[in-house]
Amino acid sequence: MGADIAVAVADVSKKYRLYHERNQSLKAAVMRGRRAIAEEFWALRDVSFEVPAGKTFGLIGENGSGKSTMLKCLARILVPDGGTVDVRGKVSALLELGAGFHPELSGRENVYLNGAILGLRRKELERRFDDIVDFAGVGQFIDEPVKNYSSGMYVRLGFSVAINVDPDVLLVDEVLAVGDEAFQRKSSEKFAELKERGTTIVVVSHSMGSVQTLCDEVAWFEHGHLKEIGAPRDVIEAYTGEVQVDRRIDEDGQVRWGSGEVRITQVEWLDPDGAPLKGIHTGAPAKVRMHYEAAERVVQPGFGLAFRTIEGMPISGPNSIDVDCIPDAIEGRGYVDVDFDRLLLLPGTYDLSVGICDRTKFHTYDHRQNLQRLDVERGSIYEQFGYVSLAPRWTITPHDRRDAPAAS
Repeated sequence: MGADIAVAVADVSKKYRLYHERNQSLKAAVMRGRRAIAEEFWALRDVSFEVPAGKTFGLIGENGSGKSTMLKCLARILVPDGGTVDVRGKVSALLELGAGFHPELSGRENVYLNGAILGLRRKELERRFDDIVDFAGVGQFIDEPVKNYSSGMYVRLGFSVAINVDPDVLLVDEVLAVGDEAFQRKSSEKFAELKERGTTIVVVSHSMGSVQTLCDEVAWFEHGHLKEIGAPRDVIEAYTGEVQVDRRIDEDGQVRWGSGEVRITQVEWLDPDGAPLKGIHTGAPAKVRMHYEAAERVVQPGFGLAFRTIEGMPISGPNSIDVDCIPDAIEGRGYVDVDFDRLLLLPGTYDLSVGICDRTKFHTYDHRQNLQRLDVERGSIYEQFGYVSLAPRWTITPHDRRDAPAAS
């Protein structure tokens, strides 16, 4: 294990026994005359990977794929049946928040109890106590028994204790959406602070957007095996493409999925007069025309675009449903125009995905992933930072002069 590696997993396997018939007592075993019937289930099989120090590593996969079992092996909650796990430095695990709390003890007493379990000395806890309580937002209830807390207060306090330990390695299992919106915002800021500080983070999540944003590298688990590991965009696209119902590769070699009652046949970039656009420029008007063909009558469909960087970072996802532009029904061939008075994508390269869904957005008729790659060139607006311009107007007024202000 090199000096720059914080987590090393080598050929790890973990099995459970699944009981189909279990003897509940010695008497039952004697009366039945046989042992309990069980079979082996391998939750992990020969898994190996390394996480460099200071990096954020994501584990993705369907339920039962072995992600949480792997995280519990890293946290030393489970012992592998084969292979080795090596984690360097102080470890804090955000797994089952508040699992170490005693319901009869107050919030204050549970902070000290949980902090001790996580390896903090009393003096250190006293120094951080106010920050922990302020972060959790339970100040006026801190001396109440936690059995009287709401479920939100309970997990917020558990989250606050664990995340304020200042660990070298932080293990996170599906707790990125704890609490209300304000608390989630504070949590995201805390994660960003830990990343900036160089904390190694291993996170399990079903939120592909969070994984895409947070992680430097991603591992895809399937039925206990490590199927793929690599850059977030590549692994997430491979995973989401495979798990989509009706996923297929179209004639152009691109990934698409959906039930197929209506399909997108072509996407064009046009100028305001409907002529083909010769180039896409920041600040210039543009029209996206999506041609569709419905094999049957489709009621109240929604049409959507998704712009991403070539690394897979979401930029914008306009949808006709969001602006209440919903036809009663479509049938046969037609097209949808999306007009941009001023396209505000900054110069760079982007991927465009398109889709058609039902009014709930839960059912997809057709989705074409990364259908087009766009090269946006400098236009009337030019900024050097970010991906989208806010098209500001600037006014500068010196206080020591009465001349007319400079504006742009």
